[in-house]
Amino acid sequence: MSELLARIEPTPTVPFAGNGVTVTSAPPMARFSLRARKAADLEKLLGVSVPQKIGTMQSGVMCLGPDEWLMLAPDGTKIADGAGLSLAVTEVSDRNVAILLEGPRAASVLAAGCALDFDHFEVGRATRTIFETVEIIVVREAAERFHVEVWRSFAPWLWTAFVTVAAE
Repeated sequence: MSELLARIEPTPTVPFAGNGVTVTSAPPMARFSLRARKAADLEKLLGVSVPQKIGTMQSGVMCLGPDEWLMLAPDGTKIADGAGLSLAVTEVSDRNVAILLEGPRAASVLAAGCALDFDHFEVGRATRTIFETVEIIVVREAAERFHVEVWRSFAPWLWTAFVTVAAE
């Protein structure tokens, strides 16, 4: 019976495009929730510098809180468990998916359900916030491009909300 089970992606594979915005499902990727008292421990584990200012992103790692980071990496990436270091590594690749908003109206589509001022949201900024009632993480990747992380179970609803606003 289990051989008949197949994972169904929660968002369409065909992008929505219209009215100055494109809504696209991001390709699969690895995601790791990282907790540490000292950023130096994470840097030792990962072998790269990590951002230490909340709301910034560097080398695929975003700082979400004083001791919390989220790392995005190519699909299939594995990292050590951090044994011997004062930190916690949890792979959340199956929990999250990402939706990409791109185009001149991308910021206004996000602003329709989120109180943040996306006109002043700098490229490279990353933050956890709420779109209506759904927790999301928003990364501004370029002037007209946003990467939105959301839990897999909320992705169909968020996709529909983005497309509904974009179609208006």
